[in-house]
Amino acid sequence: MIVDRITGDILLFFNFMDLDKEKDIYHPFIIKSSDNGKTWGAPEDLTLQITKPDWHKDFKFITSGRGIQTRKGKLLHTLVNLNHGMHVFTSDDHGKSWYLIDTPIKPADESKIVELEDGSWMINSRAKGKGMRYVHVSTDEGRSWVSRPQPELVDPACNASIIRYTSVKEGFKKNRLLFSNAGNKKKRKNMNIKLSYDEGRTWTKGKTIYPRLSAYSSLTVLDNGDIGLFFEKDGYRENVFVRISLDWLTDGKDKVVRTKDQ
Repeated sequence: MIVDRITGDILLFFNFMDLDKEKDIYHPFIIKSSDNGKTWGAPEDLTLQITKPDWHKDFKFITSGRGIQTRKGKLLHTLVNLNHGMHVFTSDDHGKSWYLIDTPIKPADESKIVELEDGSWMINSRAKGKGMRYVHVSTDEGRSWVSRPQPELVDPACNASIIRYTSVKEGFKKNRLLFSNAGNKKKRKNMNIKLSYDEGRTWTKGKTIYPRLSAYSSLTVLDNGDIGLFFEKDGYRENVFVRISLDWLTDGKDKVVRTKDQ
């Protein structure tokens, strides 16, 4: 999902397959709510807007989890094509129309995107067989990318989550990013959360939320500043939500303070 902070709309993406007419062919769809999820509009097929005609039979899908809205108001999310690389797609008109940024990004499977403090875009990616995450940074709104491995973010090739927690430009004293994943090189287990204070260049050791089997996850920031985490648990038998504080995550070494107000 993406929440448009200007319009208040919730934009929910999903991947649709018609098993009777086109088995194994995914179509990316979007559906919108303007009343905080109480009701939803009609689904819209985005295939012609964010994919190419010659991709029709490729295994392609919108990444599960959340996209973002940049400070300029642009909406961004990621789409994976296992044959042609991961791509960013975007909207400049609050989700009325969408287009693909035609720059393939590799190595990258399911990915998440964040806006850095300087306005750059950073993608954190699942990478098959690497045992770690890969990071891709663009300073020109996705026309080109610089890629690097991030060995301290060990990963068994599983979907993860990265979000902005605080920003100096928004009145906080520190820039903070949050990252969650199954922190193991080979197995989907050890759900953990880490912090970065330098815009994703380095990460804290973090803390384990659940040591046993765990897979996909999605982070959010709650109204009181707590960190919310939704994740798959115990071999996909449960989807659970937990909330933790920054104080707990950092063993009391960090707390949220705004520069203008407490």
